Amino acid sequence: MKGGKSKADTVKTEIMLKSKGAGTGKRQSKKGAKDPNKPKRPASAFFVFMEDFRKQYAIEHPNSKAMSAVGKVGGQKWKSMSEAEKALYVDKAEKRKSEYNKNMQAYNKKLARGGNGPDEEESDKSKSEVNDEEEEEEDGE
Repeated sequence: MKGGKSKADTVKTEIMLKSKGAGTGKRQSKKGAKDPNKPKRPASAFFVFMEDFRKQYAIEHPNSKAMSAVGKVGGQKWKSMSEAEKALYVDKAEKRKSEYNKNMQAYNKKLARGGNGPDEEESDKSKSEVNDEEEEEEDGE
């Protein structure tokens, strides 16, 4: 066969891929683990608008199940809105952003003080309960 791979070429390729770790189906993430306590970023003005628009659209079109249609119509409506109409949603987004900034400052202070980070786990028992159990064990011995 012209242009076909020989069996030896295929074996060499498989050996190279195995040595590089390819083909295992598992990717290693380069990012660290996410902290579940970290505040979520606030929605932009458009997404604040879409929250309200989805509710309206569901009432006006109860048979429409396609989320892509809602997004498309919502995007078109957002583009056609004037700056004055968008101002309401921009203000809501700014309020959410200021709340987020406050929460992030508190979160960063907590991390700086040595609070629970993403890798640390908080014990279910308070220190007094743990100390009480240790005293009971010492008394029982």
